[in-house]
This record gives sequence, structure tokens and C-alpha cells, in this order.
Amino acid sequence: MRRAAFLTAACMIEGAPGARGDAWEHTLQMAALKPACAARGIALEDRIWNDPGFDAGAYDAVIVGTPWDYMEQPQAFLAALARFAALRPLFNPLPVIRWNLDKGYLKDLAAAGAVTIPTIWADRAGPAEIAAAFDALGADTLVVKPRVGAGAWRQARVRRGEPLPPPEALPPGAAMIQPYLSAAETEGEVTMLFFGRVFSHALVKRPAAGDYRTQSLYGATERPHAPDAEAIAAAQTALDAVPGDLLYARADLMRLDDGRYAVMELELIEPYYYPEQGPEMGAAFAAALDERLSPAAR
Repeated sequence: MRRAAFLTAACMIEGAPGARGDAWEHTLQMAALKPACAARGIALEDRIWNDPGFDAGAYDAVIVGTPWDYMEQPQAFLAALARFAALRPLFNPLPVIRWNLDKGYLKDLAAAGAVTIPTIWADRAGPAEIAAAFDALGADTLVVKPRVGAGAWRQARVRRGEPLPPPEALPPGAAMIQPYLSAAETEGEVTMLFFGRVFSHALVKRPAAGDYRTQSLYGATERPHAPDAEAIAAAQTALDAVPGDLLYARADLMRLDDGRYAVMELELIEPYYYPEQGPEMGAAFAAALDERLSPAAR
């Protein structure tokens, strides 16, 4: 039996002190992944990425899974992954993760032909930067996000003429400022999952009433979705812009006000796989992992 470590965070273990409100997602995901991997002779084990006792050398591969605290300590996270990659195959590969860690990668996708959301890139998201962005983007409502972040961490929606959130609710450093898209409340966000670059399943995420965030932690709901040709093409354009081997990828799309699909994010580090909306997800993941662990792939 081959062994693969699926990296997570201490905050993602249900029942543990300091567990996140969405730690159940890690539990649900592993319940789908473990038996599918076992059927292919792979023991998938969840391990805390910054546990001093974790020995990457004891595994055949290390997979970046649900380390949903990495954005609070990105340099320590990258240093740990570099140590693991020196010992065993890392999925996704370290160069891809380094590139994908900073949302500035969206500039590269745009240069490769992907449609992205108009963005102001700022060294900080202070009152002056946000005020200037209203005019530069021609929008009365903005979404302010950290360039290194996940799960709507320190992300805020701001409206022209209203008080800004407190500094601790805004990005701690470099930020991206985008116009708020009305599609968040109407059509929702289209999310597409790929394993080994092969499409697996899709879903639509809708925020709770009065909110704009599409994470379950904030009350968003998800339902299975059959993406149209335009959505598939938008996701594929973004995926094709990334060189190298990919075990997994998730493309998050939303319509711009002009009706085109835009790539909000191409998640190549720690995306949730949405097992409830993709019942065959475990088998697709296991097949892609088995292919990469086969002697011919080494």
C-alpha cells in the first residue's frame, strides 16, 4: 500500500481547539477521498502541515489539501512545502504553488487571453487607495481582497460614501480592489473542478441574503451545475495558461456586467473539492493521483 499525505491545518480538525466553523468540509472531503484512494492501493492520510512531527519522507507523495491557515503565515508555509518537495513529489508542484499564492497571477492569466475582473493593485487598502478605486473603476461598490488570502479572509465589501470597515477587517498588506459584480446575487459563482486537467464536476454557489461571499462559512449554498460551453471555454483558457503537471485545479467564474464570464480565481493550492456536488469526485482524484504515483510517471 502506497502512502500519500494530505496536508491540512490544525484549525480544520473537527472538535479540536480553535477549529474553524467549516472544518466539517475537510471531514466530508476526506470521507470521499480515502476509500477511493484505498481502492487503488493508496493510503491517504491527513497531516497537519506545520506539525513538527510530520515526516514527509515516510510518504510516497505529499498533497496540499486544506491548509486553510496558510494565508496568515505564507512564508512559513512555502518554506515547509520546499522541505517536503525536496523529499517527495509535491502536488501541486512547488513552482505552481509559489505562482498561485499571490493573486497577481491573474495578470498572467489575462495576458494569456483569459477574461478577468478589472482590478486595482495596491500596496495597501487604505482610505486613499479605496477612494481612488471608486473613480478608477467607475463603481459605487467595491470588493477589497488581500493579494495573499483565501476563504474571504480579511476581505470586505465597501460602498461609496459609507464608513470603511476597521483596519483589522481589511487586507493586512498588498491588496486587490475590484468592482462588486451584481451576478453574485443573481446568477451566483460558477465553480468547476478538474483532476489531472480533466473536468470532473461543477456547481453554482450563491451567497446568503444580504451577503456577497460564496463560502459556506457565511451561509452560502451550493447546487450541482451543468456548465455551458462559454463557462467551459473560460475555465479551459485559464487552465491552459498554467504549465506543468496539475493533480487538481478549480476555476471560479462569475459574469461581468457585460455578460462575459470572468475568472475570479484559478485555485491551485488548497481548493475545496465539493464532494456533495460531485459524487464521482473521489474516484477522479484517486485516478489522477494513481497515475502520478505509477512507476512510469517517475
